[in-house]
Formats: sequence, structure tokens, C-alpha cells
Amino acid sequence: MSPTRAAGLVIYKKSNQIINFLLLQTSYGEHHWTPPKGHVDPGESDWITALRETKEEAGLSENELEIYKDISKTLNYQVKGKPKAVVYWLAQVKDPDQNVILSNEHQDFKWLPLEQAQEISGFEDMKNLLAEFHEKALKIV
Repeated sequence: MSPTRAAGLVIYKKSNQIINFLLLQTSYGEHHWTPPKGHVDPGESDWITALRETKEEAGLSENELEIYKDISKTLNYQVKGKPKAVVYWLAQVKDPDQNVILSNEHQDFKWLPLEQAQEISGFEDMKNLLAEFHEKALKIV
């Protein structure tokens, strides 16, 4: 069985060398916290999905972000017994004061430093991804 595909962006802003990640709280299910992401539509690339979902869920368009296409990671896990693969790219908001505009799929958002972002994300693979992207973000001038 081939996995369900999804894609998104792990978005951060940097202030005084502190990295804060954007996490969105779903308005459905267990109200978990996640970077903007969504399912790949038929005929759509992972990249286009990541851009579309970020615009839909957080109101952030490609021109408001510095997206690092060479920094990505795919998480593979099971959802209700079915395989799922989600590819994330690292992105930085160009304007740290940029407004986040939520869709009806989410009820809240937070900009959080690494440890707090890891804590509310809840899943080990997401905690590891955030740590890895945090290290890479610190090296970006």
C-alpha cells in the first residue's frame, strides 16, 4: 500500500538569535499542534502542496517567506493503520511581524522556541525534525 502523501513548511522567525517556530492548533480531532501542511491533491507536486496549504492554513504566501528548498525532511508514520509520508521544507518569514491568518481548519497559532514547540507537537519524529531544522536555521545568516 503506497502511503498517503502530504507536504508543508516548517516556518520560523528569528529575533535576537532566538528561533521561534510557527505551530497551528487544529480545530478538529484532538486539537494537535502542527506546522502548516496538507494532503497532496491528484496531479499536484509536494512542493505546490506545501505552498498551497501554507497559504490556505496560515495566510502566508511564497513571496512572504524565504524557503530553503535544499532543507527538507520526510516523516513516515501510520494514521489509523495506514502509511502516511509528509515532506516538510524549512522556511523563514521575511517580516517577523507578518500576520498569520488562520483557516477554519485551525483554532489557534503560536510562535514558540524549540523546547516549547517540541513539547506541544507531541510526536517524537516531529520533535526530532524541529531540533534538526533549528540547528540548520541557526546557521542561516
